[in-house]
Amino acid sequence: MEHVRFEIITQDKIGMTLAILSKLYEKRINLHSLEVFPKRICIKLQKMNISDKEGLKRELLSMEGVISIDDIELLSYEENEKKLLEIIDSVSVGDKYGFWEVVGGSIAIERVKKIAATVAKGNSTILLRGESGTGKEIFARGIHRLSERRDREFLAINCAALPESLLESELFGYEKGSFTGALQTGKDGLFTKANDGTIFLDEIGELSMSLQAKLLRVLQEGKIRRVGGTSEESVDVRIIAATNKNLEEMIKSNQFREDLYYRLNVIPIFIPPLRERKEDISLLVRFFIEKLNESMKKKVEGYEAGFLNGLMEYDWPGNVRELENVVERAMNLCEGKLLKTDHLIIDFNKDISRVERSILLDEDLSLDEIVAICEKQAIAEALKKSGSIRKAAKKLGVSHTTIMNKVKKYNIHWQ
Repeated sequence: MEHVRFEIITQDKIGMTLAILSKLYEKRINLHSLEVFPKRICIKLQKMNISDKEGLKRELLSMEGVISIDDIELLSYEENEKKLLEIIDSVSVGDKYGFWEVVGGSIAIERVKKIAATVAKGNSTILLRGESGTGKEIFARGIHRLSERRDREFLAINCAALPESLLESELFGYEKGSFTGALQTGKDGLFTKANDGTIFLDEIGELSMSLQAKLLRVLQEGKIRRVGGTSEESVDVRIIAATNKNLEEMIKSNQFREDLYYRLNVIPIFIPPLRERKEDISLLVRFFIEKLNESMKKKVEGYEAGFLNGLMEYDWPGNVRELENVVERAMNLCEGKLLKTDHLIIDFNKDISRVERSILLDEDLSLDEIVAICEKQAIAEALKKSGSIRKAAKKLGVSHTTIMNKVKKYNIHWQ
């Protein structure tokens, strides 16, 4: 099966998408995959006579609103054509727009987009499952964009980022004078602010048992009670929760309420790790290059084959988030127009081992550098063994906030 992929720069992403799709159908050219970005459309075509490629490019370029067209790559391999076409044909352009931040055209990610676009139209609670760094919040935002609540608030909170007392007041609000430091006017919580909208609860597995009970009441009764309050208020909020934890095992060890699990797990959506959709890596890298060029004031145009090969050989335990970090690191090292193998630094554990050897060999490292290396290793090991930030903090005898800050400072991937 022959394939060809174009990157089309346009003035208007949505209108042009419809026009380009109409042109493809008019010419009886089958669409393999479609990605819509701001002013950029990536199309991958199949069952196309490659000799007609230039003619098609000329026709598309003649359309009002199309600025330029570039070949991304030419591929030739066998795929399950029928299954792929069913997935692509069942997803509307509107659905694609909802998930424009989800970069990729693989079968695995297209299937998830299809499911998410379908369930977005309802009001049922959704539980996003997947490893850290797979893009669960991006999916949550896409679901909200395609829902009937799209014109209302979408509010997100990381349940692991705040101590229990602060998290409770952040979620449910508090009455005036309910605790030391409380505002005299009181404060609305996220459930009140997001009324008629959507709340995204990331890392739901980190909720304490007492907060789990309060969240269960919201799901069952649609009511909340502020910290320090005596009355309840009704709220209409759609909850999208996410976790990288094995909630089923947590239920067995009495760390997660079974009744809450069933309330959250109405519609489970499993987001595949990057290692299961490596064919999306090239698109992701191009997306990150474009994004980082703007923020870093660079003019990187692409990458050499060796750079991409190195990315394809790695299993990406940190998933898309780790890939973005690697591309950003390479962009910092790149002084030309192409990312090269020399710019590729992936396995951070190998770098740590190298630095450890440098310490033993009395190389020129400052005391601060040595302390930072040891601190990072200790935190990474504690996180790996304990399985959560709160437990790691307790094990190391420091606060939850300290561990959170150190994880960000040292860019520790531990899940």
